Amino acid sequence: MTARGPGHGGPLLLGVRHHGPGSARAVHAALEAARPRAVLVEGPPEGDALLRLAADDRMKPPVALLAHAVDDPGLASFWPMADFSPEWVAIRWALAHDTPVRFVDLPAANSLAMAEYAATEQGQAGRAVDPIGTLAETAGHDDPERWWEDVVEHRAADGRAADPLAPFAALADAMTALREAHGDGGHPQDAVREACMRLRLRSARKEFGEDIAVVCGAWHVPALAARTTVAADRSLLKGIPKVRTELTWVPWTHRRLARHSGYGAGIESPGWYGHVYGAPDRPVERWMTKVAGLLREEDKPVSSAHVIEAVRLAETLAALRDRPAVGLTEATDAVRAVMCEGSDVPLDLVRDRLVVGEVLGEVPDSAPAVPLQRDLDRQQRTLRLRPEARERELDLDLRGETDAARSGLLHRLRLLGVDWGVPVAGRGSTGTFRESWRLRWEPELFVRIAEAGVWGTTVLAAATAKAESDAVSVTSLAGVTALAEQCLLAGLSEVLPVVMRALADRAALDADVGHLADALPALARALRYGDVRSTDGAALAEVTAGIAERVCVGLPSACTGLDADAAAEMHGRLDGVHSAIGLLAGAVRTEGPAARWAVTLRKLSARDAVAGVIRGRATRLLLDDGLLTESEAARLMGQALSPGTPSAEAAAWIEGFVGAETGGGMLLVHDERLLGLVDAWLTGLPAGDFTGVLPLLRRTFSAYDPGVRRALGDLVRRGPEAGRTGGDSATAQGFGEGLDEERADAVVPVLRLLLGSGAPAERAENG
Repeated sequence: MTARGPGHGGPLLLGVRHHGPGSARAVHAALEAARPRAVLVEGPPEGDALLRLAADDRMKPPVALLAHAVDDPGLASFWPMADFSPEWVAIRWALAHDTPVRFVDLPAANSLAMAEYAATEQGQAGRAVDPIGTLAETAGHDDPERWWEDVVEHRAADGRAADPLAPFAALADAMTALREAHGDGGHPQDAVREACMRLRLRSARKEFGEDIAVVCGAWHVPALAARTTVAADRSLLKGIPKVRTELTWVPWTHRRLARHSGYGAGIESPGWYGHVYGAPDRPVERWMTKVAGLLREEDKPVSSAHVIEAVRLAETLAALRDRPAVGLTEATDAVRAVMCEGSDVPLDLVRDRLVVGEVLGEVPDSAPAVPLQRDLDRQQRTLRLRPEARERELDLDLRGETDAARSGLLHRLRLLGVDWGVPVAGRGSTGTFRESWRLRWEPELFVRIAEAGVWGTTVLAAATAKAESDAVSVTSLAGVTALAEQCLLAGLSEVLPVVMRALADRAALDADVGHLADALPALARALRYGDVRSTDGAALAEVTAGIAERVCVGLPSACTGLDADAAAEMHGRLDGVHSAIGLLAGAVRTEGPAARWAVTLRKLSARDAVAGVIRGRATRLLLDDGLLTESEAARLMGQALSPGTPSAEAAAWIEGFVGAETGGGMLLVHDERLLGLVDAWLTGLPAGDFTGVLPLLRRTFSAYDPGVRRALGDLVRRGPEAGRTGGDSATAQGFGEGLDEERADAVVPVLRLLLGSGAPAERAENG
C-alpha cells in the first residue's frame, strides 16, 4: 500500500507521529508539493469553528483544544498542539493558503460520553501495541524514541527527502503490516473512531473531489485506506452515547506535553523538539549556546570554548554511534562531559528548563471562554498577576491594596478548587500582614474554572455562592471552622453571617472536647488574619471565645485515663490550642483566654491521672511562657521521675517535656539540674525496665540536632561534679539560675562592636 495523492486514485494520507518535528517538516513539504484543495486533520469536528483562531498572531503554541461537557465540566478532554506538531503545521498551512481545513475524528460529544470505553481500554493496556516500539524492535533497536529520530526525525540533514511523499508511503506500508498482524492493537475504540473518520472523508470527497490531504496518526492510515461500505461504518456508530459539549482553545505547556498520563502527550523532550523544529540552521550550535546561557545565569563558569568543545564532542559521538545527525542523547552526553564536568546536578537543571521547558502558550481574547474565566483574566491583568508555567514564589504585604487584592483572589480561587497558588511558610517577617505563595499555572485549571462556573460568573460571586453551599452541607465542626477561616482570608464578608450561624450551631451541638480543640486553631487564625484585613469579626470572636472557654474547662477531664495512642493525639491538640490561645490574646483584646489557659495547663501538669506525655508538655509550655520557675519545673520533673512512677510513664513525661520539636535538647544543655534529674532516673532503672523504655527514649533523643547530642554527651561524660565551685550542689558552673554579671559584662564590648554603636572601650568604661 502507498500513500495516495492527487492523480493517484485517492486522497493523500499523511500518517504522522504526533508532536514530531520531523513529521511536521515532512507534512509541510508534502502539502507544498501536493497543494491539495482541502486539508483534514485528526481532531474533534466541533472544533472547526475555532480553526480560524490559529491564524491569529496572538495565538502562540503550545495550545490545546479543550472540550468539556456542558452539564458536567469536570468531564473534559484536551487535544494539545505545539509548533512542531504536524497537525498544527497542517492547519497553519491551510489557513495561509486559503485552503479549507476541517477536523476529522469522532466528535467530542461522543468521545466524552464514552468514558466507560476508555476504562475498558485502560484495563487492556497490558496487551496494547506500541507501533513505533514494534517497528524499532523489528529493525533491531531497543530504544523506540532513538530509532524514530534516526529514520524519521533526522532522515536528512535539512529535514527533507528527495520525494516529499515517499516517507509517508513507506510508513503506510509498515503500519499496514502491523495492522494485519495485530488487528486493533489493543485499542478497540479505534474501530469507532476510524469509522467516523471514513464517513467524514467520504463527505469531503463529495465536496472537494479526490484532491484532499488527510493528516492523522500513522496507525490510522491503513484503516482510512481500507474499502468499507457506508452502511458498515454507520453500524459501528449506531447507539454510541452523546453529551452536550463546549470547545475552546486554552494555553498549554511543554511540561504537560512531556507527561505520559492524564492530559500529557507523552513526549520526553518537548523543549528539544521545539528547538530542533525552530532552528533554521546550526541546531546543535544554537542548542549549546542556550545551555551555556542557562548555566551562566546559575553562576556556572561556562565560556565560548566550552560551547565549541561541546559541539565537537556531540558531532563526534553521533559519528561513532553511526547516527545520521546529532540527537538529544549525544547533545546531553556532550553537555554533561564539557559544561557540567561529569555532574548530573547542573544537568538536571538543563533537562528541566530546556529539554522539557517551561513554555506557556497564549490564546487571544477572542477565543470562547466561560464568563468566570473572562473575569479571572481581567483580574489577572488588573493585579499584574500573570499566569506562568514555571513555579515561582510570591510574597505579599497585606498592608498594600494591590497585594491584599492578590491575596483575596488566590484564596477565593482555592475555595473554588482552583489551586493556582498554594500558601507556603513565609520568609523574613512572621507577622500576620505577610503571606507567601507558590504559584504555577497548569492547563487542568481551565477545567476547574469551567467546573466552578456553575457557582457564578465572577470569581467573587462564585466563591460566595460556593461558601454558602458549603456552610449548609458541611456537617463537622472542623469543616465549618476551616470554611470560616477561608471566608475571612478571601474577604467574603457577605457570606460570613451564614457561616457564623452554621458555626454556632455546630459548636453548640458538639460536646467532644477533641473536636473543639481541633476547631480552635483555625478560628484563632481567622480572627487574627481577619483583623489584618480590616474584617468585622465580632461574631466570630464571640463564637471563638466560647469554644476556647469550653476547651479550657473540658480538657483536663478529656486527658485523663488515655492510652498511648490517644495521649499522642491529644498531645498534638495541646500544642494547637496553645498556639491558638496566643493568637486570641491579641485578637479579642483581652487577657481572659490566656489566664484561663494558664490555669488549665497547671491542672494538666499536676494531675497524676493525666498521661505522662501531656503532663510533660503542659509543664514545658508553662516554663516557656514564664509561668513556671526553673525550680518548679525541676520539682515537677523530680516527681514525674520518682521511683514510684512506672518507667514507661516517666519516659513519656520526658518526651513531652524535652521533645525535639520544642527545643528540649537545648533546655537540657543549659540547665544541668534538669539533665542531672534525667541522668539519675535513667541510671537507676532496672535492666528490664531500661529495655522497655529504650525505644521511646531513643525516639526522643535521636531527633535532636547532632550538635545538641554532642553537647549532652560531653556534659554526661564530665559527670555531675565537673566544674563545681561550691555552694548549691544542684547548680553547675554556667548553668545556674542567677546572672553572672562579670561574665555578661565581658560580652558587651563585642556586641557593641558588632552593632556599630560606638567604640567598644569607651562604651565599656561608660557602662
